[in-house]
Amino acid sequence: MGIYLNPGKEKFFQAVSSKIYVDKTGLIKYTNSVMRTNQKFVCFSRPRRFGKSMATDMLTAYYSRGCGSKELFVKLEIAEDESFLEHLNQYDTIFINMQEFLSRTESIEGMLAMLRKSLLWDLLEKYPDFRYFDDTDLVRTMQDIHQKTKCFFVLIIDEWDYMFREYKENRKAQEKYLDFLRDFMKDKEYLALAYITGILPIKKYGTHSALNMFSEFSMMNPRQLAQFVGFTETEVENLCEKYHMNLAELKEWYDGYHFGQAESVYSPKSVVEAVTSGVCDSYWNQTETFEALRMYIDMNFEGLKDDVLSMMAGESIPVNTGSFSNDMTTFHTKDDVLTLLIHLGYLGYDFDSKCVFIPNHEIQGEYVTAVSVSGWGEVSKSLKNSAETLQAIWKNMPSQVAEGIEQAHVETSHLQYNDENALSYTISLALYAARNFYHVHREYPTGKGFADMVFLPRRKFPDKPAVVVELKWDKTAEGAIAQIKEKQYCRSLSEYQGNLLLVGVNYEKETRKHTCVIEKFVK
Repeated sequence: MGIYLNPGKEKFFQAVSSKIYVDKTGLIKYTNSVMRTNQKFVCFSRPRRFGKSMATDMLTAYYSRGCGSKELFVKLEIAEDESFLEHLNQYDTIFINMQEFLSRTESIEGMLAMLRKSLLWDLLEKYPDFRYFDDTDLVRTMQDIHQKTKCFFVLIIDEWDYMFREYKENRKAQEKYLDFLRDFMKDKEYLALAYITGILPIKKYGTHSALNMFSEFSMMNPRQLAQFVGFTETEVENLCEKYHMNLAELKEWYDGYHFGQAESVYSPKSVVEAVTSGVCDSYWNQTETFEALRMYIDMNFEGLKDDVLSMMAGESIPVNTGSFSNDMTTFHTKDDVLTLLIHLGYLGYDFDSKCVFIPNHEIQGEYVTAVSVSGWGEVSKSLKNSAETLQAIWKNMPSQVAEGIEQAHVETSHLQYNDENALSYTISLALYAARNFYHVHREYPTGKGFADMVFLPRRKFPDKPAVVVELKWDKTAEGAIAQIKEKQYCRSLSEYQGNLLLVGVNYEKETRKHTCVIEKFVK
């Protein structure tokens, strides 16, 4: 076994031997099904911390010729598939992490030269006795080996898009890299499978489509590979049962990536951290700081700031993903920025409605941090003051609550502010700090109808009162309280009786003022 040719099973052995291992070998069933077909080119892009490297280690261990990895797979899902033994350890497998080569060189020319030399070293070490046409030519050498051995190659590339993140502005270097990949893979009989993974889909260069043979599976449309994007609901439920965690809490923190063939997909890295520590918290910034998000949402495109605020308030925003160039520098409109945030995992995407949204509580926190330190003026002030507005509810100070809502209204005035639904977005911003203590529900089913907003304390804050909020437009805050009582909104919250607050909020269109009434509920 070489360093890059048939590197073996050790990395996957470490994954399987870890305290938490979630079986994703079903992906191999798909790659086996496209082996030596026109669909053998697979580009599966995902954000950081979504298991890309674990998948490449798994595929490398399974396909690497001569590494004897059967014992690692016999108890896993793929072993039940009829294709399991047919392809197990049957291919000369080349595994490349592009970040490794690029970080050790100072130019694209130097990187490609080192890559060619490294692969040739392994190939000629394994097959030293063949007569080669040119043993300095990587592609021709692989063709010669295939012709003589009749053994096919599997090519696996991790961080395939690192070039576009490191050389963001160097179009010439990017095109040279794409041309190398095209020459390496396209129309090459020696390839049985090419699997590349990274954050970005394949770069578009107008009519220059160097890698147009690839089938792409991305965060916008992973199609039949959706269940392998992250952890599924069933997988997280099993972890919760094993580690005595609350599924609803993990769902609020880490779920939110919805696809047609996998309705709930969780961020794997964060789930693992939560269940092993027993603490739901933000683990996103362990691998990427909020500055990455801040850089993009601070871009000066018309409507971008408003869209971010709307999503922070709970809205989904239509987006046109068609103009995105699949890089991190070419932005023509706000839609290009939002599309990049989908690929980075900062936004969820609904393929059917073509809308984006903030997927979960963990990512919400990243937006709050990014906005709070950005030059967003009153928005940053509203977020910081939201803790005071929440305190005012707890202390029964309705005039201060109304003042906090007024401030938030300034920042959500871009919304069509003409009904209770729009008013709820303002309340969401005014009470943003409540997310630290509560599960926040809109249109919560209670009694004889639906309360506009309900705040249920998280398990670790049992001393906090539950809060039921009813919103009115051109009526009265007192009328909102009356509706809560009349429709028995508190009936399904019986466990919070004696520690439950009713909040009525009204917006008067003519005066443009908010009023608030707070009552403690007593049975």
